[in-house]
Amino acid sequence: MMSASLRSRSYFPGLSKLFVAAMMLTLAACAGSSTNKPGDGVNNVNAAPGSKQDFSVNVGDRIFFPTDITSLPEIAKSTLRRQAVWLKNYPQVKVIVQGHADERGTREYNIGLSARRAANAKSFLISQGVSAARIKTISFGKERPVAVCDDESCWSQNRRAVTVVTGAVSS
Repeated sequence: MMSASLRSRSYFPGLSKLFVAAMMLTLAACAGSSTNKPGDGVNNVNAAPGSKQDFSVNVGDRIFFPTDITSLPEIAKSTLRRQAVWLKNYPQVKVIVQGHADERGTREYNIGLSARRAANAKSFLISQGVSAARIKTISFGKERPVAVCDDESCWSQNRRAVTVVTGAVSS
C-alpha cells in the first residue's frame, strides 16, 4: 500500500507546486493588507483635517450588521462614538446616514430594514451629542451593494450603514 504523499505525487504531480504557489499568493496578500483600524491615527495619508477623506479614513464611515438585525453591535457603537467626536469637532458638517441591506429578501422588506439601521445609527449619534439637524437618513435596501456574490462574504459587506459627509450646515 502506498503512503499518502506517494499517492499524491503519482496522481497529482503538480499539486505540491500549486499548493506552494497558493500559499505564497496568500502571504503576499496578507503582507499588503493593513491591520490599522480607522481612528487609530496611523492611516492619515494626506487627509486634510475636517475633510471627507479624514472622516472616512481616520474615523470610519461605515458600520455593519448581522442578518435581519437593526440593533447596533458593540463594534458599530465604537465606530459611531468616533464619528460623534469628529462631528463635534467640526460642527459645521452635515451628514447623511445611508442604510443598506443584503440581496436576500424582498425589496420592500430590505427598504424597511435598512431604514431602521440608518435610524438607529442616527439616534446613537444624537445620543452622543450630535445635533439631529445635522443628520439625515436614507434607505437604499438592497439596491446599492458593494459586493456581489451569492455568499456570506458578500452579504456581510452589504448589511451596513454608511455615514456620508455632505457639507456645511447652513446658517
